[in-house]
Amino acid sequence: MNATQQAFNGAKVFSIVPDMSILDNGRRPAVDMPSDLFGPAWPVIEQVADNTSTAPDYAGIALLGVCASLIGGKRFAAPYGSSWKVPAILWASALGDPSSRKSAPLNAITKPLWKLQEDANAEHAERKRDWDAEVERAKAERAAWKEEVKGQAGTEAATLKIPAGAIEPDEPAHRRFVIKDCTPEAAAFVLKDNPQGVLAHNDELAGWLQSFDRYNSGGRPFWLEAFEGQPFSVSRKGEGSFDLSFLGISVLGSIQPDKLSELLEGANDGLVPRIIWAWPEKRTPRRPRTQIDTDALVRAYECLELLPWGSDQFGSKCAKVMPFAAAAADVFEDWDADNSAGEKDGGSLYESFCGKMSGAVVRLALVSELMAWAFGEGPEPEEISEQAVLAAIMWVEDYAKPMAERVFGDASVSKADRNASLLARYILKHRLEKLNVRDLRRSPHKTALKPLQAKGALDDAIEALELAGWIAAVPIRDGGTIGRASKDYAVKPAVLEARS
Repeated sequence: MNATQQAFNGAKVFSIVPDMSILDNGRRPAVDMPSDLFGPAWPVIEQVADNTSTAPDYAGIALLGVCASLIGGKRFAAPYGSSWKVPAILWASALGDPSSRKSAPLNAITKPLWKLQEDANAEHAERKRDWDAEVERAKAERAAWKEEVKGQAGTEAATLKIPAGAIEPDEPAHRRFVIKDCTPEAAAFVLKDNPQGVLAHNDELAGWLQSFDRYNSGGRPFWLEAFEGQPFSVSRKGEGSFDLSFLGISVLGSIQPDKLSELLEGANDGLVPRIIWAWPEKRTPRRPRTQIDTDALVRAYECLELLPWGSDQFGSKCAKVMPFAAAAADVFEDWDADNSAGEKDGGSLYESFCGKMSGAVVRLALVSELMAWAFGEGPEPEEISEQAVLAAIMWVEDYAKPMAERVFGDASVSKADRNASLLARYILKHRLEKLNVRDLRRSPHKTALKPLQAKGALDDAIEALELAGWIAAVPIRDGGTIGRASKDYAVKPAVLEARS
């Protein structure tokens, strides 16, 4: 009989059957991501998942965000004629623990955007050379005009008007596909040259969520308007003002569940429920069986980037409106009525999320229709099909809503219970047979158990595991001398046997 077994023979909680539900605190299990929404793009998603040892969820959610950003303000969806128009703007987040490898699939999906950025940089450099020459000529013509005006001084001749060639041209626009962590003001200045919109790709979404309150003069209002693609006016003292006809920013990023839980406290103002979430179970690493067809991603992104603008009655460029096909509108109307009937008072984050799904289905159907075209063949679609709408509805019902339950349900769990769950998972991962409180505060445990280093957090987690029948106190004093016993705990063998 080893020391651990002897310790348990004398432990008071030894008879308690370990409560394994502490591992997830009642967290809703993950669901599989449906593939119909992605059409011919799904094989590439599976390739990324295979190469990163992750579920398809992370690659799928990233592809939605990228494609939405490339469509941007060039296409709007209209379920019922032109009275209600919705832009292709999506906010998407990948959730997972630090070891879930969530960044790798997001990077694989967004990396081809930088190929487009290289091409845009080269084009801008060529145009800027021409612009530099035009600026110098304008300066010369302005100088010549000034001399002529000086010659008119003291005469009754009408003042010469400045010639058109003497006015310096505006600097050529520089296409930007991705912005990182930046202020609302900086984002607005990028959009000045990018009327179709951009993708805000944040490696760590916590910073973006925190920025809502960082800019007291309008952080949250700015992002709410950025989600809706509303017109926006920018006025900065000393730097001039300008108007944006389309303030459109799709968002993509990743975050850890523990960080998200803290950020969601008191966050139900209608902004956070606009985010769609992907939180799959972690997969075991393995050698890739396939190669990622990066060329297919680049071709599809180029198709979406080259979507032509429409034009209004004055010849100015504007969004083209894609109506729902008649059958698609019927399907959407029936589902929208059912979804609205299921709404409650909207008091919880999940209820608010469900209330936003009416617009989300329209956005997803628009992205799905154009994504299928970009990854497939044939002419650009003129309307949104019944197939795309059905796929969007199924994706929302079978995936987006269950994932939101998983996210917002986890956020409602107390910090103490989350810490206990973290320690429980750590015990199983490393097959620990005993715990020492002092050791858990040191390396290598300290980094992995960072949330438990706060004052009282580790003690609360230990107490919760004792009550759950996972561990028993086995205080030991080396050499049998008098003094304070060490805080040692033995892990019940039944715990490790249950997950062996």
